[in-house]
Order: sequence, then structure tokens, then C-alpha cells
Amino acid sequence: MNKIRYDGPVVLAVLDGVGLRKELNGNAAALAHTEWLDKVAANYPSMALLASGEAVGITPDTMGNSEVGHNTLGSGQIIKQGIARIDDAFSTGKIWQSEAWKGSIEQVLKNHSTLHFSGIFSDGKVHSSIEHLFKMIEKAAEEGVRRIRVHVVLDGRDVPPQSEPKYIGMLVSFIVSLTTKYEDLDVKIGSGGGRMVFVADRYENDWGIVEKGWNAICHGEAERKFPSAYKAVETFRTEDPRVQDQYIPPFVVVDEAGEPVGKVSDGDAFIYYDFRADRAIEIAQAFTYEDFPYFDRGYGEGNRRPDVYFAGMTEYNSDTHVPEHQLVPPVTIEHTLNEFIASCGMSQLAVAETVKFGHITYYFNGNSYIKATGEEQVEITSDTAPFETRPWMKSAEICDAVLERMADFDFVRVNFAGGDMVGHTGGLEETIVAVEAIDVQLARLARKVDELGGMMIVTADHGNAEELIADDGTVKTSHTTNLVPCLFYDNTSNAAKYVIRPLDDAGLSNIAATVALLLGRSDYPKVWRKPLIAIDNT
Repeated sequence: MNKIRYDGPVVLAVLDGVGLRKELNGNAAALAHTEWLDKVAANYPSMALLASGEAVGITPDTMGNSEVGHNTLGSGQIIKQGIARIDDAFSTGKIWQSEAWKGSIEQVLKNHSTLHFSGIFSDGKVHSSIEHLFKMIEKAAEEGVRRIRVHVVLDGRDVPPQSEPKYIGMLVSFIVSLTTKYEDLDVKIGSGGGRMVFVADRYENDWGIVEKGWNAICHGEAERKFPSAYKAVETFRTEDPRVQDQYIPPFVVVDEAGEPVGKVSDGDAFIYYDFRADRAIEIAQAFTYEDFPYFDRGYGEGNRRPDVYFAGMTEYNSDTHVPEHQLVPPVTIEHTLNEFIASCGMSQLAVAETVKFGHITYYFNGNSYIKATGEEQVEITSDTAPFETRPWMKSAEICDAVLERMADFDFVRVNFAGGDMVGHTGGLEETIVAVEAIDVQLARLARKVDELGGMMIVTADHGNAEELIADDGTVKTSHTTNLVPCLFYDNTSNAAKYVIRPLDDAGLSNIAATVALLLGRSDYPKVWRKPLIAIDNT
């Protein structure tokens, strides 16, 4: 078999959230002026890849997301994870046998205290599922817990942007039905706010978001207080009819005397029910770290944390094993691409801006922050201003960082965040700008790739930007189940040495083996799925 070896690097460019769709309505990816991408699609080998559902290890017909997408890209395998693993734990009942569940219930029953739940509050199934929350509330009631508080992290991002009244109504109806069986059951929403301003920061981009959530949840402190979560959403919607759920300001629910109904106290138990780590790890650290420098937790000297039993739906950091108590054991991902490249004595570079840095590093590397030998990672600091106000985001700075270092590495992986982060706002014109900005930077990368004698694969981790208007004409902010592009930009003589393989189920899991072949290695792990290319021996 002929081997492929380039003078320059093999580059993997991930256009986060840029899928494929024929219809132009709401399709920022197709409506954008993308001279470079259009030229490559017309003149170079390309294909469409599966990036959702079972192809990335989650439940059938479930939209893909950045976590499972990058896990799959970097592992070369389809690994059951995310919602699929959690659903299994509920269906088998294993979750109720976990040390974390038993410890939470024991803590509340022993102290006659409160069981708190928090997480992203929707049925989006990207970070969490409201059905899991309902099952846990019901099981807790069955086991004797009588006081439960829910702190809702409003979604509007993985679900329609103004859909939270639906989910609040679902919870209220569920509580009413449950209290017919357990008359003394006391379940209330204690606080809430949109996921972009309350609790759910990621990659330490803005700890102030976590602090606002902490103050509302733990101290009953927020600028706005309401008699119910429904009234809070209704009021904010009246004040600004365009406000999306993800940006609803933090609020606290109070009783008739104006007192918060759901403050966390010593002796309570707290379950964070997100199964995806990136928007859960920081609040988990706030509840579990003794040494916590990010803000004053307000429970006494030494920045003491409340004496609560904290459990996560699963592990949120596989290197530090946070949190200690987990309802579902973490998935173990072995034989990753970064480890294989290092074992071959090759060097690699990963670059992204803050909001996607963990995806191109932690998730790509099998849920580990530990760098392999010869691996360098560069984080470009994201703006904290709303993404739609700067839709080009840090695409140019990311490209600058890659161009500066590209010649020193065998493999380069880079994530451009704009298609997803701006796409989540639902702004069509803004997302068009985001995609156009990325296209300009891809052209710059391509020129350097040619200069060095390398090649570049352009793909995506899931869809979003290509479908910003729903079937009913409303704004769509969520991911999609659409296929994603895979383009082979290669102007070297090596391009003649391989052909595209006709795979019926080509997906993100086929990328790792493809990269290995392009790096001249056919001895990649046997657990990897087939490469998208075959060596042409004719």
C-alpha cells in the first residue's frame, strides 16, 4: 500500500454548527457569500457526514451537539454517551442504586431538610432533559422527601427561544398530579434565569454569570423578585417582547411575606441534573471546592461553602473527578486521536476561542484536559458582549494564531465558533456575517496550507446555522439533525493517491482514521471506524 506523507501539516477545520440544507429559507450557511467554500465544494472531493442521533452515540433522531460531536471526531468511535447513557440508567433503575442518589435522599431525610434540583430546564436533550427531573422528583417523593425546590436555568437555545412558559406549565401540572398522591409534598420553583446570564457559564468565560446564579439559589438575592416563575417570565416578556429565554435576567421566587421560598441551607442536598459538563462544571466547583477564588460564596469566614450534599448527573471533569458524587458513572473514552498522534512521535496544535476551547481540547481528547506529548493548545479569549453584536467573533484572531504556528506541527485542529454561537441567537443576518467571516479566514488558512505543502479537511460538529427559521415560521435557535459537510482541500501530488470511499453511514466517527491515513499511518487503533478515503494503488 502506498503511504501518504505531506511536507506540511494536515489541518482539520471544524465549522461549529454549520450543517447542510437545500432550502434557502433561514439558511445562513447557504445565503452567506462564501467564495472560498463554494470554490472548494465545486472543485475538490467532498461528502456529507452524519452528525446526530446514533451516529454520535445518542438517541435516534436527537440533534447533534458540540460535546458528542467533538468526542466522536477525536475518538474515531461511536460511543454511547450523553442522553443515551442517562436514559439507560433511568430505564434500568441503576440510577436509584447509585451512591449519589442514596446519599442525597439520606441527607434530606436525616436533616428534615430540602432537596434542590437545578439544570437547564427544557426537553432539548443536549445538556439535560426535563423528563429526568420529573422522574427524580417522583422517586424522591416516593422515598419520603417532602420539601423540594427547583432552580430553573431557562433554555431558549436548544429549544424555541420563547418556549419556557410551556416547561413551567409542565412542571406545575406534574406537581399538581403528584400532590394528589402525596398531599404533604411541597415542591416549588425557587429561582431562575436564562442560561446565558444565570449559573451556566462555561470555560470560565464569565464567572459573574455563576455568581448571579449562586446568589439567587443560595441566598435568595436577585434584582427582581416574583410570586412565581411564570409571573417572572410574563413580566420580562411584557417589558421586552423580543427577549429570548436564554437572556431572561436572574430572579427569585418569594412568598406572600416577600421571603425567598427556596434558599439553600446547611444540611440540604443539591442535585445538578445536566449530563453535559461544560455548563455544569463551574457551579459544581462552587458547591464542592474548599479553595474557591472566583467570588464570595457568603457562608462565613474563609469563603465557606454551604454544608450540602452535592451530586451531579455525571462526572463533569474526568481529570479532577468533579463532582465526587455522581448519579451515573462517567463514560470512558480510550484510543483517542491525540494519543495516537503522540504515540507516532508527531506534533499537534489545537486552537479555538474560549467558548469552544474545551470542545477542541477536552472533548476532542476524550474528556481530558491532559495534553499529549507534543500537543500545544492555544485559547483565544472570547468577547463577553452578546455574540450577535460581534458576529465575526474571534475568527481572524484564531486564524492568526494558527498561521503563526502551523509550520511547526504535523496535525492542526481548529474550531470556528460563529456558526453555532451566533446561530443560537436566531439572527439570520448576523449568522450570515459569522459564516462569511469564517470563509475569509479559511481562505487565509488555505494559502498557508498550500505554501507549506499540506492539506485541509473542513467539516462541522453538528448543524445550526443552516436552519434558523422553523417550519411554522418562527425563529429557530437550536441545533439540527442535518448532515454536515466534509471537504478535502488538497493541492499536493498526494491528492492523487487517495479516493473517497463510498460509505453508506459516513459520519464524524470516520474522521480520526482519515486523518491517520493522511499522516501516513495505517496502524491506527482497531476500534476506530473506517477512514473516509482509500489509498489508490492504480
